[in-house]
Amino acid sequence: MMKEYNKHGSIEIAALKTGITAQTARKYQKSGVLPSQLKKLRTHKTRIDPFSAHWADVEARLVEHPTLEAKTLLELLILENPDLYNGSHLRTLQRRVSRFQLENGADKAVIFRQTLYPARQSQSDWTHMKSLGITIGGELFDHLLFHFMLPYSRWEMVMIQGSETFDNLTRGFEQASMMIGGVCTEHRTDNLSAATQVEGCSRRFTNRWQQVMKHYKVTPSRNNPGVSNENGSVEKSHDLFKKAVDQALMLRRSRDFISHYEYNIFLQNISSKRNLLRLSKFQEEQELLKALPETTFNEVTLLKCRVSPCSTIQILSVTYSVPCRLVNTWLTAYVFRDHIELKSSGIVCETLPRVEAGALINYRHIIDSLCRKPAAFEHYQFKQYLFPSLVFRKAYDDIKAAGSESPKPYLEILQLAKQFGEADVSAALTLLGDEKIAPNKVNVWALIQKNQEFCMTYDGHVMDVDLNDYDALTGFKGAHHMDILDEEEAA
Repeated sequence: MMKEYNKHGSIEIAALKTGITAQTARKYQKSGVLPSQLKKLRTHKTRIDPFSAHWADVEARLVEHPTLEAKTLLELLILENPDLYNGSHLRTLQRRVSRFQLENGADKAVIFRQTLYPARQSQSDWTHMKSLGITIGGELFDHLLFHFMLPYSRWEMVMIQGSETFDNLTRGFEQASMMIGGVCTEHRTDNLSAATQVEGCSRRFTNRWQQVMKHYKVTPSRNNPGVSNENGSVEKSHDLFKKAVDQALMLRRSRDFISHYEYNIFLQNISSKRNLLRLSKFQEEQELLKALPETTFNEVTLLKCRVSPCSTIQILSVTYSVPCRLVNTWLTAYVFRDHIELKSSGIVCETLPRVEAGALINYRHIIDSLCRKPAAFEHYQFKQYLFPSLVFRKAYDDIKAAGSESPKPYLEILQLAKQFGEADVSAALTLLGDEKIAPNKVNVWALIQKNQEFCMTYDGHVMDVDLNDYDALTGFKGAHHMDILDEEEAA
């Protein structure tokens, strides 16, 4: 306006060219200051505060419970004073509560951004993919993605998995480590049960996960429970990767895949394209990674073995029993770190827990054959493994003490344990021992039957107890404890 006024010397022309009235132009010319400087800050209220009568009570409640919402407070005020308040007061109360919380609210948590260093840390976590509506052959594919990433370079790896288990965690970590050609100094997870367990009021890493980390010479770490931002790099990568997948599915114009293989190729292509944008930083980080060990933690050893006529096999100098139906059969043993899978023609015949030395004989594998040849028991090479617990050993000793020359009565009891469960037979043997009754198949079977009949007929109803019967037994003539409590509550 002043530029036009100086050019033409007329305030009317200046006002016209500026788009304001001549009266407003003269006001600005006379004041000699900018329009924004003419505005005066209003400190007074333009209307009466509708909450003045009850604000002290509202304020007291906010002090006691800072997270109370204005809507909840207004519902209380309407209930107590329906003639003063209604739903139209909500926005006003929200402003008042917001102003109070700004001035008097509790301190909030502060996030401290961390400086990221190459090869210092890797992170992994699982993310659900159900929300994307992926289908395989027309059927909804509900699955998880194992997501591994390096916070410094943002390099990532994904793997389709079905559950959050220790084996899946280890498999994902190992594959990612092989892909990048090394490991970082530290690996961070959240408080998943595959890697941590509850101990007291906190969580600690499981022995198995610590063994994995020790094998790779990596320090395990985890975020504090409920503080996901401490694992924020991989958490944010979840959202970004799923968004990229969603966008790619839109371009593809279909969320259905012919097979799991096709879907996996689709995901790996997306991951590879994203990693290309991080190549320079990844190469910088890759040079600083620690070397991988010579073997993986879950390395599988394949062995060929034949089941002997004794229904046993030898694996790494340890004797294992197997079901007698496999006698003389050639098996392939897949020896894992903590278990062994026995396969024949690609079919898993048996899964055994792995032991480091000695033998592992399961009486269930051979007891039927042993009952047909009871005389072989006394000098059997692995006789000590045919006593599942001390109760069974005591039962065998009692049978021998009763003068039985044949071990068959004990073997028949062991056969019952295979057929009806070791726990029930053990309980029956304990009862017979307490009653000084000789343990044999008939007595044990009778107790098992009685227990099964009781479980089928017992409805779980607990009868009311008359305390007068207890008083008559003990000679007590005072007031009952519950009566005293009732009198105290009444007082």
